[in-house]
Amino acid sequence: MSGSGGPGPGAAPCRFAHYFVLCGIDAESGLEPDELAVLYKWLEAELHGKSSDTADKTSGENFDQSPLRRTFKSKVLAHYPQNIEWNPFDQDAVNMLCMPKGLSFRTQADNRDPQLHSFIITREDGSRTYGFVLTFYEEVTSKQICTAMQTLYQMHNAEQYSSVCASSSCSMDSLASSIDEGDATSLAKLQRYNSYDISRDTLYVSKCICLITPLPFMQACKKFLIQLYKAVTSQQPPPLPLESYIHNILYEVPLPPPGRSLKFYGVYEPIICQRPGPNELPLSDYPLREVFELLGLENLVQVFTCVLLEMQILLYSQDYQRLMTVAEGITTLLFPFQWQHVYVPILPASLLHFLDAPVPYLMGLQSKEGTDRSKLELPQEANLCFVDIDNHFIELPEEFPQFPNKLEFIQEISEVLLQFGIPPEGNLHCSDSATKLKNLVLSDLVNDKKNGNIPANALNMYELLKGNETIARLQALAKRTGVTMEKMTITPPLVEKEKDGKLPCEEVELRDYKLNVQLREVFANRFTQMFADYEAFVIQAAPDMESWLTNREQMQNFDKASFLSDQPEPYLPFLSHFIETQMFATFIDNKIISQWEEKDPFLRVFDSRIEKIRLYNVRAPALRTSNYQKCSTLKEAAQSIEQRLMKIDHTAIHPHLLDMKIGQGKYEQGFFPKLQSDVLATGPTNNNRWASRSTTTQRRKDRLRQHSEHIGLDNDLREKYMQEARSLGKNLRQPKLSDLSPAVIAQTNCKFVEGLLKECRMKTKRMLVEKMGHEAVELGHGEANITGLEENTLIASLCDLLERIWSHGLQVKQGKSALWSHLLQYQEREEKQEHSAESPVAVGTERRKSDTGITLPTLRVSLIQDMRHVQNMSEIKTDVGRARAWIRLSLEKKLLSQHLKQLLSNQALAKKLYKRYAFLRCEEEREQFLYHLLSLNAVDYFCFTSVFTTIMIPYRSVIIPIKKLSNAITTSNPWICVSGELGDTGVMQIPKNHLEMTFECQNLGKLTTVQIGHDNSGLLAKWLVDCVMVRNEITGHTYKFPCGRWLGKGVDDGSLERILIGELVSSTSDEELAKQCRTPPQQKSPTMARRLSITSLTGKNTKPNAGQIQEGIGEAVNNIVKHFHKPEKERGSLTILLCGENGLVAALEQVFHHGFKSARIFHKNVFIWDFIEKAVAYFETSDQIGDNEEALLLQRSSCKTFCHYVNAINTAPRNIGKDGKFQILVCLGTRDHLLSQWIPLLAECPPITRMYEENALLRDRMTVNSLIRVLQTLQDFNIILEGSLIKGVDV
Repeated sequence: MSGSGGPGPGAAPCRFAHYFVLCGIDAESGLEPDELAVLYKWLEAELHGKSSDTADKTSGENFDQSPLRRTFKSKVLAHYPQNIEWNPFDQDAVNMLCMPKGLSFRTQADNRDPQLHSFIITREDGSRTYGFVLTFYEEVTSKQICTAMQTLYQMHNAEQYSSVCASSSCSMDSLASSIDEGDATSLAKLQRYNSYDISRDTLYVSKCICLITPLPFMQACKKFLIQLYKAVTSQQPPPLPLESYIHNILYEVPLPPPGRSLKFYGVYEPIICQRPGPNELPLSDYPLREVFELLGLENLVQVFTCVLLEMQILLYSQDYQRLMTVAEGITTLLFPFQWQHVYVPILPASLLHFLDAPVPYLMGLQSKEGTDRSKLELPQEANLCFVDIDNHFIELPEEFPQFPNKLEFIQEISEVLLQFGIPPEGNLHCSDSATKLKNLVLSDLVNDKKNGNIPANALNMYELLKGNETIARLQALAKRTGVTMEKMTITPPLVEKEKDGKLPCEEVELRDYKLNVQLREVFANRFTQMFADYEAFVIQAAPDMESWLTNREQMQNFDKASFLSDQPEPYLPFLSHFIETQMFATFIDNKIISQWEEKDPFLRVFDSRIEKIRLYNVRAPALRTSNYQKCSTLKEAAQSIEQRLMKIDHTAIHPHLLDMKIGQGKYEQGFFPKLQSDVLATGPTNNNRWASRSTTTQRRKDRLRQHSEHIGLDNDLREKYMQEARSLGKNLRQPKLSDLSPAVIAQTNCKFVEGLLKECRMKTKRMLVEKMGHEAVELGHGEANITGLEENTLIASLCDLLERIWSHGLQVKQGKSALWSHLLQYQEREEKQEHSAESPVAVGTERRKSDTGITLPTLRVSLIQDMRHVQNMSEIKTDVGRARAWIRLSLEKKLLSQHLKQLLSNQALAKKLYKRYAFLRCEEEREQFLYHLLSLNAVDYFCFTSVFTTIMIPYRSVIIPIKKLSNAITTSNPWICVSGELGDTGVMQIPKNHLEMTFECQNLGKLTTVQIGHDNSGLLAKWLVDCVMVRNEITGHTYKFPCGRWLGKGVDDGSLERILIGELVSSTSDEELAKQCRTPPQQKSPTMARRLSITSLTGKNTKPNAGQIQEGIGEAVNNIVKHFHKPEKERGSLTILLCGENGLVAALEQVFHHGFKSARIFHKNVFIWDFIEKAVAYFETSDQIGDNEEALLLQRSSCKTFCHYVNAINTAPRNIGKDGKFQILVCLGTRDHLLSQWIPLLAECPPITRMYEENALLRDRMTVNSLIRVLQTLQDFNIILEGSLIKGVDV
C-alpha cells in the first residue's frame, strides 16, 4: 500500500504503522503438523515424479526427520487493531509470511538467538504493504505439548533403530549437529544430541512479533521490535507496560511528511526516521551495502539487466532477510521504472506452484539445509536468472544484451563503493547476516540455517578475519565499522572495546543512508541520460482520457523506430529489448495519463531531473552520443539526508500510561505478556495535531474526485478501464497468498492461459505491422520499416513466449527447454513408427517449372527433418539454443504454425506431458494461438539465415537453357560460382551433361549473384541460358537468376561468362497471401526482353524516350543514396542497386543507347563498348586543347585514368562479353567516384559524332551537365563492390 489510501477514522493513512501482530503456537490446538509443509513435500515429490513415500526418504522436509526439526502449524495469536478499511487484515497471508515454514522447536542445547526478517504483500492493484518480523524463542510451559514432543521422539527413535541401515537414515541435521560437537562416531551419542527428554531438557518454541506499515521504514521498525524484545528478556520490567509502546506506535506516531524527519520513542531510546522530499528519489530503507556485498558488483549489474528485460528472476538463500534485501534493493534501483509482474520476495512453501507461472516474476525461495542447486528442479529455465545469494553465484539466461556502457557504469559504482570501504567484488564475510555465522573461515557448518535462523552469537571479529582475509578488506571493514587503525596489527581487545564503548549506531546508519542514496543516484542518472529525450517520442493520440482508455490496446503510444534511430549504436541491442517491456510501456502510459491526472510520483521526479539536465546541458537533443556522463549530484543527495537526520523536524507524542485493568499482563522475564486487547483496539479519540493536515488533503481529494465525476466518466467504470489499460500485456499481477483451494489454483491457471493468448496476439500483430513496409504506413499503422535489430528483438521475445507456453502445466520437467524436450519425444515416437511403416510426408511446398520442363525436385516439408537440421548444427550446445534455432528456421520457412499444429496433433503425447489445466491442453485457446502464428506467414523473415552465419548449408542449383533456340547441353565445360551477402562458393565445375548439382558450403546468407560460364570447347559450345535456380536445402529459399543471353564466342556480345543478379522466388503456397500483403519485391537481373532490345536483336520493343531515361537515372542514383542513409545492419544488397533491373548500370546503358547508330555494319552488332574503345583509341593518340592550363591538366589525368581502367578490363583474364565489360566499367567508376569526370570526356570526343545521331542525349550539353550533377551526389559514399563483379580486373 502506498500510504495514501482513502480516509478512515482517525486520519489513519498518515499513521506510521497499521498493525501490530503476534504469531506463535496455539496452546489449545496443540501440536499440528504444518499442512503447508505436507503440501510442500507432496508438491516436491510430484515435481520429481516420485511417489510420496519415496519422497519421504529424499525430501528435505521429510518426516524421517527428528521431531525438533519438523515444522508445525503456527497461528496469528493476536493483531491490533482488528481491521482498517483501506488496508484489510489478511490473516492467512500474514501468518504465512511471518513464519514461512511454520513453528520450530529448540532445546537448551540449540542456538536460540532472535532473528529479524521482513516481507511484502503486493495486492492485485500493485499497491504494497510491508511487514517487519522479529522471531524469538519462548519456553514451552504447556505440559501437553512437552509430552507430545516426547512421544514423537520415542516413535522416531524406534523407527531409526529398526531401519536396516542406521547410518544412511540419520538425517542431515542430526549429522550436522554431531559434527558441530566434533564427534560423529557412535550412534548412541548421535541420538543423545538429537533427542528430547522431558525430564532433562527444556523445550522452546518460536514466536514472532510483527509491525505492518505502509512504507518500508526498515531501520526504525527493526529498532522498535528489538527494544520490545529486550523489554521482555531483561531482568527489570520495562518503564511502562508494553501496551503503552504498542498503542503509541499504532495510533500516535504519524508518518513523517515528505522531506522531513521524525523522532518517536521505543521502550528504551528514541528512534529517528526520515522520508525523502517530493523531488528526491523515493523512500528505500533496505541497505544496498548488503546487496553489493552479497552479490558483488558485476553479478548485481547482470541481475539488474535481467530484471530490466523482465526475465524470470529466482533468488535463493537460506536467510529470509537476504531474499528480501536483495529483491527490494534491485527493484529500488529500477527508478523511474517499476517492476510490473509477479513479485514475491519470500515464497512460502505452499506457493511453490507459482514457479510454474509462465510469466516474468521476481521471487525468493528459501534454500533448505544441505540441498544444492542441482537438486532444485524448476519448471522452466529457458529464460531464468537464478541467483544463489549465499554462494555468491548467478546463472544467467543464454542470450541477453549487455547494459549500455557497462564497463564505465561498473567503474563509477565501484568508485562510490570504495569510498565507503566496500570491495566491489562483493564480500560475503562483511554482510550483516554473514557476520553472525559462527566462524566462516574455520567452518562452513552453522548450527541451524533452516528456518532462516542464523545464530548471531557475539562474534569475535578478530577470529573471523585472522584467516586468509586480505589487509585491504580488513582495513575496509575496520573503516566501515568506524574502528580506527594506526598500525597493521589488530588485537582482539580492540574489537571488544568497540562492543563495550558502543559506537553510536547513528554513524553506521548514516553511512548506510548516504551510500544508499549515492548508489541510487548513479543508477537513476544512467536512465536520465539514456532517456533524456523520451518525451519527443511519446505519441499523444487521444483527445481525452476516456477515448485513450477505451482504445488503449489499438494505439501505439511510443514511436519506437524513431527513438532507436536516434540512439548511439552500442545502446541498440539493450534498448530495442527494453522498450518492449511492460515496465517501459507502463512508464509511457503514466506519461500520457499525466495530461489528465496528477503525475505519478516516480514520473514527476524523473521529469524534473530531465528538466535540470536540459538547463545545465548545452547539448542539442538531436546529438546522441555514447559518451559516458557521470552522476554529478552525489554530494547534494547525501547532504540532504544528513541534514534531515541531524536536525529533527517532528517529534511524536511520548508513550504514556493507558487506562488499563490492574494486574493483567504481569511482567514475567522471557515471556511475551498477553496484551490487553481493549486498550489496543482503538486509537485516542482526539485526532491530535497531525489529523488536521490529512483532512485538508482529503478535502482536496474530494474536490478532485467531484471534478473528475463532472468530466463524465463513471468512477467505477473509469477505475476498471484504468486497471485494464495498466494491466495490458501483464498476465497476472500477484498471486493471492491466502486462499489455496484447488479452485483458486485452477482459476489462476485460467488467468495464465488467457494472458498467454493475449500476449501471443499482441506479439504476432506487432511483428506483422512492423514488417509490412509501406503498406503498413498507408494503413496508418505507424513507422515504415522494421529495423533488423528490432526484428531480432521481436523474434527473441516470440521464442521466449513459446518457451513459457510450453513450460506451463508440465507434468515432469526434462531439460532446460520444455519445447525442445516435447519435440524430442515427438521425434522418438515418429521415428519408431517410421521404422515400422513409412510415415506419410506432408505435401512439398512447391515444384519449380520452366518452359523446358526442368525443375528443382520438391522439398519435403517435415517437422522431423527440420529438427535434424538443427541437431546437426555443432555450433549450438544447449537445448534452449536448439529450440530457438528450430523456431527461427520454422518461421523463415513459414511453417511455424503448421509444425506446431503437427506436434500438438499427437494428443497422447500431450496428455502424457501436460496437466489438464496447461495452456497446450485448452483446445480453443490453442487453436487461436496457432491461428495467430499462421498470420506470420504473410511476411518474409530471414531470422535463421542471418543469425547462424557460420553453419554448413547444402544448396542445389539447376541451370535452365532455352531449348527452342539452342541446345540444352553444351559440349564445353561449364562452371558456376554462387555469391551471397556472407561470401561465395568459388568456381565450381558443373558435371558434364548435367544441368543440376548439389553442393555444401558455409552459409552464404541471402544470395545475390551467380557467375556462370564455360571454356568454349567442343562442337556445341554456344549456349542460350534462360536462368539459373539455386535453393537453400535447409530453409527452402529459392532464388532465380534470370539470364536470357547467349554464352559463346561469335554470338550475342561474345561473352563466355555472365554475372546474374538474383531474386527470391515466393513459394506457391503463400502467393495468395502475398497478393494481399507483399513486402516490396527485390530487384533482379535485367530480363531477356530488355537485353534483347538493347542488343538490337528485335526492333519491336518500344524504346524509352529521353524523359523516361533521365527519370530512370534519377531513380537509380536516389536508391543508392537511400541505401547509405539506412543503418548499416539494415541495408540490402548494393549489387542489386548497381546491376539489377532498374540499377545504375541499366540506367546508364539506356543513356548510352539513346541515339546510338547501332545498325549492323556487315551484319555485325555494334555495342556501347565499341564506342568506349574508339574513345580510348582517340584519347591515347591525340593531345587535348583546353582553355587554360589547370583545366587541361585535370582533363589529361581523367583521360589517363579512363584509358587505364578500360585497358585493365580488356586485359583481364576473364571471358566477359562487351555488355559485361561496360557493367564492370560503370561499377568501378561508381566505386572510385570517377563517372562524373568520364561522362564529359566521352560527350566531347570526336567518335561521338560518328556513332551517335544529332538528337542523342550524350550530344545535348544540358542533359550531360544534369547527368554529371546527379552522379556527383554519389561522391560522399564509400561504395564497396561485391568481389564477383570485378574479379580479375586489376586497376
